[in-house]
Amino acid sequence: MQRRLSFFSYICIVISDERQYRIVYCTPALYMAGGVERVLAAKANYFAERLGYDITIILTEGKDKPFFYPLSKKVKVVNLDINYEELWSCSFFKKIWLYLRKQPVYKKKLENELMRIRPDITISMLRREINFLTKIKDGSKKIGELHINREHFRTEESKNPNIVKVLFAQVWMRALVPKVRSLDRLVVLTPNDREAWPELSNVVPIPNPLSIEPSDRSPLTEKRVVVVGRYCHEKGYDDLLKAWAEVQMLNSEWRLDTFGDGERSSYEKMMDALHIDRNRCALHGRTKDVQYEYMNSSLAVCSSYYEGFGMSIVEAMACGVPVVSYDCPWGPRNIISDGMDGVLVENGDTHQLALVLAALMQKPEEIARLANNACTNVIRFKMDKVAESWKKLFDEICS
Repeated sequence: MQRRLSFFSYICIVISDERQYRIVYCTPALYMAGGVERVLAAKANYFAERLGYDITIILTEGKDKPFFYPLSKKVKVVNLDINYEELWSCSFFKKIWLYLRKQPVYKKKLENELMRIRPDITISMLRREINFLTKIKDGSKKIGELHINREHFRTEESKNPNIVKVLFAQVWMRALVPKVRSLDRLVVLTPNDREAWPELSNVVPIPNPLSIEPSDRSPLTEKRVVVVGRYCHEKGYDDLLKAWAEVQMLNSEWRLDTFGDGERSSYEKMMDALHIDRNRCALHGRTKDVQYEYMNSSLAVCSSYYEGFGMSIVEAMACGVPVVSYDCPWGPRNIISDGMDGVLVENGDTHQLALVLAALMQKPEEIARLANNACTNVIRFKMDKVAESWKKLFDEICS
């Protein structure tokens, strides 16, 4: 007579059928308050805590610096201390010389670690290891993660880029194609990004997951617009301030607060040139509690000229704060349904950006409608749903 399995035995069998992968992530550093760092920490914690994966993160920078985002005790970190950041203060040609000296050191150290760990999967954030990663014969499957659209990958972040640097970047990009073709998979953030690599057949789109899980949502009572993002050219803070100069003439009650890493002095000077009221507009440094800032706001803005994905958009929507965003390549249009859960504005049109913000400020019921839809929309970016896509990919390449 066949014995029936107890419920506990059945669960044990199901769990044992789930493969427990050993995964290594390669990324420069974890001490910065960047989007890549935030997403990586969230994924590593989830894979280690919830799926039982053996996760190691290998770094090249920031030795002895504290991690900005918390990591599970189950996540191991190895710092190879290559110090590519030394290149930041050098002339262009000295950078090349130092880079060529450091690359073989990095390759040797990374190879030693991978041979020691023997991971099932090695994931590169497409930084310096992409030049040699697939040549390391440690037995692991190799995946690349690209967190920005192809057009702006490794481009100069300024309005007037040095022509030598531009030509160097173009040569580098042409050399990159065969390297990413040799990966088992190249993961991009949106379907549009997949289409940007027509010469490759190994590209898979998987969006970034929500790195926060708010238990509540903004009451939308504060007359406050919030922006979260680095102070750099690509984030369009100059356009944001031009738009806000118009907004403050149309509305005297709302304020703007921005938060992020980076140099703010040029934007502070721009505020003065535009006669922006500093009592109603402030440029803050980075914050460790973005959820708090969203919960105390009623609108959010994305004025980026381009985005890999738009983590700040998803986070704001998860907190019940609708976003007014430039329709830039490629992230925002893959997150926001225009007029349903947020508003998309023509990329670079500061006047339209100002008019949309000013109009919404007069319509709290419209803000509430957009907020309700936003909370529903972003469920598809919850960690468990995105993690399922990653698990499916891992199972596929390791089968």
